[in-house]
Amino acid sequence: MTTTRRWSDPLDPEEIGGVVALVRRDERIGARPRFWGMAVEEGLARGLAPGQGRPARLVVMNPDAHEAWEVTAWTAGSDRPASLVAWRPVDAKRPGVSSEEARLVARAAREHPLLKEALARRGIHDTSLVWVDPESITGFEPEDLKDRRLSWGTVWHRESEDDNGYARPVAGLVPIVDLETLDVVRVEDHGVLPVPGETGAYRSGTWGADREVAPLEITQPAGPGFTVEGHEVTWQNWSFRVGFTHREGLVLHELTYRDGDAVRPVLRRAAVNEMYVPYLDSDPTAYRKNFFDWGEYGAGPLTASLELGCDCLGEIHYFDAHVLDGLGEVKTISNGVCLHEEDFSVLWKHVNTRTGEADVRRSRRLVISFFATVANYDYGFYWSLYQDGSIELEVKLTGILSVSGVAEGAPPPFGRLVGPGVQAPTHQHYFAIRLDTAVDGPLNRLVEVHAETEEDEALNPYGNACRMVPTVIPSERAAARVNDPSRAVHWRVESAERVNRFGDPTAFRLALPNTTRLFARPGSVVERKAPFVAKHLWATAYDPAERFIAGEYPNQAPLGEEGIAAWQRADRPLDGAQLVLWPVIASHHYARPEDWPIMPVQRIGLRLEPDGFFDRNPSLDVPPSPPSERCHAAPGPATEGATSCSCHGNTRVTPP
Repeated sequence: MTTTRRWSDPLDPEEIGGVVALVRRDERIGARPRFWGMAVEEGLARGLAPGQGRPARLVVMNPDAHEAWEVTAWTAGSDRPASLVAWRPVDAKRPGVSSEEARLVARAAREHPLLKEALARRGIHDTSLVWVDPESITGFEPEDLKDRRLSWGTVWHRESEDDNGYARPVAGLVPIVDLETLDVVRVEDHGVLPVPGETGAYRSGTWGADREVAPLEITQPAGPGFTVEGHEVTWQNWSFRVGFTHREGLVLHELTYRDGDAVRPVLRRAAVNEMYVPYLDSDPTAYRKNFFDWGEYGAGPLTASLELGCDCLGEIHYFDAHVLDGLGEVKTISNGVCLHEEDFSVLWKHVNTRTGEADVRRSRRLVISFFATVANYDYGFYWSLYQDGSIELEVKLTGILSVSGVAEGAPPPFGRLVGPGVQAPTHQHYFAIRLDTAVDGPLNRLVEVHAETEEDEALNPYGNACRMVPTVIPSERAAARVNDPSRAVHWRVESAERVNRFGDPTAFRLALPNTTRLFARPGSVVERKAPFVAKHLWATAYDPAERFIAGEYPNQAPLGEEGIAAWQRADRPLDGAQLVLWPVIASHHYARPEDWPIMPVQRIGLRLEPDGFFDRNPSLDVPPSPPSERCHAAPGPATEGATSCSCHGNTRVTPP
């Protein structure tokens, strides 16, 4: 059965299953094929009529023949069945690793004699209580094994089935695994250390009685303020479409803002495009840790199901997500994406102390989010739309630190003790965002703005004059930029076609408050693997083939030869181009004892806000909170007759 679909809608189970069924009929995939992802070919799909089939691609591997293919296909439409178009060979080492493949590897490793012998030397004989996490080996392939599809393993031990294994690292033990044969080809043993004995449990009651917490209820008696039709969302002046892909997870398409009678485009596409996590420790069980969690594993299949009252509060709309798993089955993630409104404190306020009049508006935001669990870490991605026309991405980092075992009493030189015999290496999290801009139309330009003190004393007689200096970024080679708070650097995405009433190009401003640099030697694997982390903002002219900042297949790829660093060499003009921005935000994580055994959320993000896009504050039309949601007025302390008013706004706090 077919349904009416837009080109940007996520693939549904019928589309995925229909194409996979055709692929399975081909003898070349062998008796035990493995798969890595299926997604719509967006560059070809744009402009297709609803109800048509959609172009898609998937990756299938024959591990027995050391072969892999990228298969292009058409999903079934109302007028024709699914069909296969072409098979393109891919280097068999390079497709990403699925969760199903990871489980096969873990089981095979636990049962392998080499690993059992190494575990027995540590007094571990029940290997059913052992976890083995297959890790990316890109850049660290042993020379004699470089033609194989490989992984290396981190090893953990549990004292019981419900123990937190990530609190008990098995120090010094590194299995190297062939992903195709599931054979442990060698085991590195760097010396026996005791497995940490302290519990890493974090469930309720483990560390004492729970504190008393008063109930807090979120209610919207009239229902939510947004509407959802299929995958199209409308909220106040905003509208957009919800997409979902195997590699990026949540994708937002066609973000527009209604300004009076005009519907004005802002972004064509927005998604978290890649995540890179390098560990900055020479410990034998840590130095290989540097992952493209999206390109080597995939955000889509790692997406978690969300729960009302736990992950999201209030009037919620959920979207299910569907992905192709590693064995070729359709996997449905119930409630994979959450849509809801939140109160967000004060939008704007002023107290006229002469008249005693106070005007205040509560801010409300629309939040669309998903969570991905990548082994030990959990990452939440929250896109928020605001009533003043701003867009914000917030990344929430939580879960469990990836730790190493150390000798008790020995301070770790490149990390932090978080438990007896347990150290958390210093590491970093880089998130590369893809923003296909469309500020007031398809043709935009990128402008960098920084602050300078006016040096001309005639213009600056008192020494306090400051200029904001704009510089147009003309082409791609000049579009690798570094944030610099000391110069108040920010960027404007300007329309190449429209101006505001002051004659300036209409624009949105991009601010990157969370950046860092890579603390690794030039020429190291960590530095060469992900050259894009050396800059905080990249820009390219749109090309449908340039989908991922780290390249199409980063797993066991040549270091630094693909992705945005290669695209920049074309040096295409950017002034008046279909612009794609690639901001890179980051967290430098020097762990705290308070991050253990489970980490309170850390927050990083970016912000896009209108900068001359409107002629004045666009939220002047937000109404005051209704009387039922106001506090009682009270005399103001500064001026007799003045009042202060604090409003609950759109979220109510109900006492017990």
